[in-house]
Amino acid sequence: MPSEAGAVSASDDRAALWLGPDEWLLLRASAEDFDTGALMLDHALVDVSHRQIGLEITGPAAARLLASHVMLDLDLAAFNIGRCARTLFGKAEIVLWRKGAEAFHIEVWRSFAGYVTGLLGEACRDHVKD
Repeated sequence: MPSEAGAVSASDDRAALWLGPDEWLLLRASAEDFDTGALMLDHALVDVSHRQIGLEITGPAAARLLASHVMLDLDLAAFNIGRCARTLFGKAEIVLWRKGAEAFHIEVWRSFAGYVTGLLGEACRDHVKD
């Protein structure tokens, strides 16, 4: 588990994102055999895998693309690798995780996915040059 709020612990196909004092988002490629015994915390675990989808935004323009609708400072010095935050993308709440210098992961509720992907498409057309 991460040691501070806003941090991520990740390995292989799983990640733990500490979103706040008493909220973690646990991500895993497969829901099979999810072992909560290793958490060693008093906890309530709720499966929200059908509520949201994950998007990967990568490449040299990834931060600029996200910055078109995210109010966080996405400069590498301000939002470094391994950081996460609950924030807004336009008017949709997302969880944003910086996985690399040019790699981000977004978790968004399915009901907002079309809105977010639509804004990403607009940002690509408006801000990203070939």
